[in-house]
Amino acid sequence: MSMASSVALQQLNRCFISTHQLTSFPHGLSGRPNCSPVYNNENNVAVRPIRASTETPPFPIFQPPQLQDSPSELEPADPDFYKIGYVRSVRAYGIEFKEGPDGYGVYASKDVEPLRRARVIMEIPLELMLTISQKLPWMFFPDIVPVGHPIFDIINSTNPETDWDLRLACLLLYAFDRDDNFWQLYGDFLPSADECTSLLLATEEDLSELQDQNLASTMREQQRRVLEFWEKNWHAAVPLKIKRLARDPERFIWAVSIVQSRCINMQVRIGALVQDANMLIPYADMLNHSFQPNCFFHWRSKDRMLEVMINAGQRIKKGDEMTVNYMNGMMNNMFMQRYGFSSAVNPWDVIRFSGNSKIHLDTFLSVFNISGLPEEYYHNTGRLSHDGDNFVDGAVIAAARTLPTWSDRDLPPIPSMERKAVKVLQDECHQMLSEYPTTSEQDSEILDLMPQASRTLEAAIKYRLHRKLFIEKVIRALDIYQERILF
Repeated sequence: MSMASSVALQQLNRCFISTHQLTSFPHGLSGRPNCSPVYNNENNVAVRPIRASTETPPFPIFQPPQLQDSPSELEPADPDFYKIGYVRSVRAYGIEFKEGPDGYGVYASKDVEPLRRARVIMEIPLELMLTISQKLPWMFFPDIVPVGHPIFDIINSTNPETDWDLRLACLLLYAFDRDDNFWQLYGDFLPSADECTSLLLATEEDLSELQDQNLASTMREQQRRVLEFWEKNWHAAVPLKIKRLARDPERFIWAVSIVQSRCINMQVRIGALVQDANMLIPYADMLNHSFQPNCFFHWRSKDRMLEVMINAGQRIKKGDEMTVNYMNGMMNNMFMQRYGFSSAVNPWDVIRFSGNSKIHLDTFLSVFNISGLPEEYYHNTGRLSHDGDNFVDGAVIAAARTLPTWSDRDLPPIPSMERKAVKVLQDECHQMLSEYPTTSEQDSEILDLMPQASRTLEAAIKYRLHRKLFIEKVIRALDIYQERILF
């Protein structure tokens, strides 16, 4: 990945799930990353953090939205949230931050007409980020750990490539402990343990509600790994300067969950050095996930800035949520492991069929107006289409990828054979649904009857619900396929 190239968000660490099908999926973490004290690069002068009681004039660029402009379910972010970034060179253009039931999000404050070039909506300087390189010799930025501090030895004892979350969690906790550090202020806007959906914070009861033994086993192993790391490095004999960073395992597990759900992994260039880095980037971590994002990240090396940019040709309306794609090509179980959320319309979800029945690929794609190569399938809404094409969503795109298919350009499909294959595939889907102890209707009722459920329990129930809704969607798609196959 070149320094000037656009960087897909592979591992973003914060998420809030919205109700849009193919728009945004916040993972329920109401907070975002942390930052450290900032310095003016030109004058090398330290900037004092702004206190909540300090009066400042209106900001011409980073202006908080007015209360009356926000929908009732979304509240404007606290003005201090804007101030602590503005005085440290964070800039935002045409957007506003709002807080809802699922946490923070970024929304357009004005209409944006499509342009032939990408447009910058946010700039965050390197000085505010917490960054650790992925490979040896490992380096971190900003250089806030003094020589000889024991936290350095703890970080150095880990594997840079496999323990990136543990390393960054240690740096995050240390930044919280630094006086006048930006991350002390920004940390007030991060989600608490009760507000996080990360399965690292899930109880055994929550994991059992996943109805996915493989995922539950993976998360138990992750919890054990984090706990063992804390017990090894936060034992009774450690100095107070280390002990106070995480006096109990819950504090450290929370820090790791914040890192996992908000970290961005990207290649950056700092001077002559090009490195792959794990980064906690304030404000940018407020962007929620979408499988059809309207924004992307770009590293501007000349002044060490991360840019959030609107896709070229993208039309934005006032009030639209600004989103990025956290991970491309990943199933829901991976989103649950990393971010604590899932989606019923994930275009990359998979069903493992065991039989030999197959349907004709080209015909299936034609029925639902799906175009492109398998890795780039999309719904071609520009073609003459059936009235029912609003049925097509990410789950149907996933069906096109996961259903067993055959294709021979010289052989047309035989309708009777296709219907037989459809019946076998549908029977297998029904068998999968029957193996769950609850139905999708029952899961929906459970969610309605448990408004005060913990965030991790809610995420677990939604995960199994989304899996069932996906299978049911595939069954309905096969029904439509056999109905239209003759036409």
